[in-house]
Amino acid sequence: MKKIVDFIRLESFSGVLLVFSAAVAIIIANTPLYGLYDYILHNVYFRIGFINKDAGMDIEVTKSILHWINDGFMAIFFFLVGLEIKREFVEGELSTPSQALLPALVAVGGMVVPAAIFWFINRDIPGNLSGWAIPTATDIAFALGVLALLGSRAPIQMKILLTAIAVLDDLGAIIVIALFYSGNIFFGSFYMVIALLAALLMLNRWHVMRTAPYIILGIILWLAVLKSGVHATLAGVAVAMFIPVRSMKDPEHSPVENLIHTLHPWVAFLILPVFAFANAGVPFTGMGLHSLLDPLTLGIIAGLFIGKQLGIFAALYGAVRSGLCPMPKDTTWKQLYGMSILCGIGFTMSLFIGGLAFTGIAQQAEIRIGVLAGSILSAAIGYGIIRRSTRAQ
Repeated sequence: MKKIVDFIRLESFSGVLLVFSAAVAIIIANTPLYGLYDYILHNVYFRIGFINKDAGMDIEVTKSILHWINDGFMAIFFFLVGLEIKREFVEGELSTPSQALLPALVAVGGMVVPAAIFWFINRDIPGNLSGWAIPTATDIAFALGVLALLGSRAPIQMKILLTAIAVLDDLGAIIVIALFYSGNIFFGSFYMVIALLAALLMLNRWHVMRTAPYIILGIILWLAVLKSGVHATLAGVAVAMFIPVRSMKDPEHSPVENLIHTLHPWVAFLILPVFAFANAGVPFTGMGLHSLLDPLTLGIIAGLFIGKQLGIFAALYGAVRSGLCPMPKDTTWKQLYGMSILCGIGFTMSLFIGGLAFTGIAQQAEIRIGVLAGSILSAAIGYGIIRRSTRAQ
């Protein structure tokens, strides 16, 4: 319980910083500084790797700052997500079928209904349909940040349930990215990916407890995945799956826990705020209320705000009322409905998937408007409902 409480506390503060970073980006995007902001993100390039034509090796990677943030920094974020997913399934809040059933059902409902609503709104515009997964994500840091503002009004069991739902939601997003948002496979690099995964498996089977060999192979794997056509951030998740949770000789030693403890502050207070700053800047020039009615933008807003609460609360209510799962302790239906609305805060993962689904400048602006509007609406309404339904303790 202490680990989950510490996790929630850290994610809550990270959510506040995320909001601040996004706000700064939006302000800059609507001032004369926007030209400099956009130029640095898209036109300043960095290169790593080397080319050796004699040896037939080409592992050079040249990307803009925005791509380094979205493909490089976010690989570390996905690595941490993978570690947290593994911990929760092995010895955490999802380690038994009875514990995992309710958040699993709720997470599925919270992905299927938003996707269906997005599809319905955009069904006559084939070019928009690749964005169906944008409103299916929940930003755990942002959502827990809102709950942190409620203090003791938000029951700890509700925070734990929200965390479990978001963990499974992240797992669903990872599967979606792997299946639907990777490019053409280049088998020369893909064979190298397979070999590196086999090497990581051997480290795991040999019970190697030092994390350095996994990290070194993970960096090489990231480069190989990047070259293979599969999205590079998935390399972080793959590496996390092979790192042991506990040492057989010393049960107190946990490589997964140590890495989470080390990485979490860096991800929470650097990587995610930088991602938010780089991806949330939207110039509002020429936009008005009519912009919210664009099918792509409207599909995202409706998916996040309406789809999330419908899918999550319907699954939650059905599972509890049918006797399939127990009611979370010390919670009321109004509180759980408010929590369902908070799950409509998509932000980080929604922006990330939006960047994979579309590359056009106009579409990126529509995505950002939709994600920001849907997330802010979900945050405000969810906060208000939970606050009104709970007395401070």
